[in-house]
Amino acid sequence: MDANRREIKNGSILIKGNTIVAVGKVDELPPTADEVIDLKGHIAIPGLINTHHHMYQSLTRVIPEAQDGELFKWITNLYPLWQKLTPDMIRISTMMSMAELMLTGCTTSSDHLYVFPNGCRLDDSIEAAARMGMRFHASRGSMSVGQSRGGLPPDSLVEKEHVILEDTQRVIERYHDAERGSMLRVVVAPCSPFSVSQDLMRESARLARHYRVSMHTHLAENDNDVRYSREKFNRSPAQYVEDLGWVGQDVWHAHCVKLDEYGIQLFARTGTGVAHCPCSNMRLASGIAPVRKMLDAGMKVGMGVDGSASNDTSDMIAEVRQALLLQRVGFGPDAMTARQALEIATLGGAKVLNRDDIGALAPGMMADVAVFDLNQPGLAGAGHDPVAALVFCNPGKVACSVINGQVKVRGGVMVHTDLPNIIERHNTLATQLYVP
Repeated sequence: MDANRREIKNGSILIKGNTIVAVGKVDELPPTADEVIDLKGHIAIPGLINTHHHMYQSLTRVIPEAQDGELFKWITNLYPLWQKLTPDMIRISTMMSMAELMLTGCTTSSDHLYVFPNGCRLDDSIEAAARMGMRFHASRGSMSVGQSRGGLPPDSLVEKEHVILEDTQRVIERYHDAERGSMLRVVVAPCSPFSVSQDLMRESARLARHYRVSMHTHLAENDNDVRYSREKFNRSPAQYVEDLGWVGQDVWHAHCVKLDEYGIQLFARTGTGVAHCPCSNMRLASGIAPVRKMLDAGMKVGMGVDGSASNDTSDMIAEVRQALLLQRVGFGPDAMTARQALEIATLGGAKVLNRDDIGALAPGMMADVAVFDLNQPGLAGAGHDPVAALVFCNPGKVACSVINGQVKVRGGVMVHTDLPNIIERHNTLATQLYVP
């Protein structure tokens, strides 16, 4: 994914500290280093970038009451469970989700946390990310319009708007690192048109731009979402965010399944990004996002797994495959190639998150690398095009993962992480949260 989109056979990557300093043929690079990792028979790609997630939702996978139905029905059935979340649940679900992401090729992830009951804070997920060592964009989400004011969430799960803004300012000032190579950035992220006020959207934009941080929200996810915007605001979703100042290089929206032609041209013109979440969109029958049309218009598009209550998995490389297949189902066999799908999940995600230091294997980029073993059953017979095989076939879990110059997965096993203990604790808390 460098400027020339090179694919190097018998390649080598030289890393110093947390930075890639050289990429080329094995015989072009120094033969020795402090540590040499021999990965013959493997393929190395830039670490995948997840631009939309709700990590706490891994605690509420396949809840029977939320297995069927579209977005509004699905989310209203889950709100009562999310009211019971605790700080420990936020921490363990973040760790669990990050482990799953890392094992499937992801090295950078955003997370949109917008429910804060029982003392939960964004700090809980930030603490968990630091323990896992993943590059993290922590989105301070919010909901302020409950059912009594015409919103979807119960009144008990919304916050006062002054509290939201004050706490958002606090976490930005405490945690946000704007430097190149940053491991932690904070994002201002009101949840959705059906759960926050227009005033909160405007004030959130002012706050974000004062501190020069990114902005994120859900938009145009399905027909009911569009209908809500037209009935409540007399605006299409694109017109709604345009009026509120929610377009620009510092903004990205999740889903945009129903983004109209006006919205596509607006987003392309202003540099506004989109997080494409194909599995979640299929799971909730939201529709097929017009990604091919978005890319042709010049829009920034990244990949997102979305929450594990609407996707039920945080498998990043599987999401890339679904993106390819869904575009072809919707728009024909030429709608997307394997390499285009991989680019959305690498360079595309970097652009959406407003970063120039990740998404490619090139000198000067951060050392975020995902490595897959080509000698696996799911890739047998595909050695003539291992790049396409990653998307069309089933590469399985990563063999090796490097984040910020640190080996996080070696031999398919997470290092310095007690994964069995995380799974056991996660399952215990999940059973406390949902009692059939």
